[in-house]
Amino acid sequence: MRDYTITVIEKLIETCRDGQAGLLEAAEHTGNSELKAFFSRQSLQRGKFAAELESVARNLGWTDSERSPSVAGKLHRAWIELRHKMGGGDVRVLESVENGEHNARNDYQEALHAGLPADVQSVIERQAESVFAAHELVRTLQDVYKSAA
Repeated sequence: MRDYTITVIEKLIETCRDGQAGLLEAAEHTGNSELKAFFSRQSLQRGKFAAELESVARNLGWTDSERSPSVAGKLHRAWIELRHKMGGGDVRVLESVENGEHNARNDYQEALHAGLPADVQSVIERQAESVFAAHELVRTLQDVYKSAA
């Protein structure tokens, strides 16, 4: 069970690191100061979530200290960059962020149903609430920006 729990946590760590980097990338490519601030706050929060999950994993005996985003995350950030260069402004940035947030939501949803120990489950539940709320807000912002365009 310990190894399974660590595997689930490792996936969420990767998800958070990808989100941290992707949201920072989005903040760099938006011209809107409110979006820039929101993306920056979310990026910092994902970094904190990753660090918290790393601490939980270390308490279970995890020794991996890999802190870089995944290849999929790097490809997603390159996609944000390309879409930005092709035009479309904040609508395109929000579409890319929504895609990343959708993936994060799915990863947390999967972890919530993984049957983890109660102490680990409570950390994931708390983080999931925030991830789900951020996803909903990005979807709303995306709709607002699309209708204004």
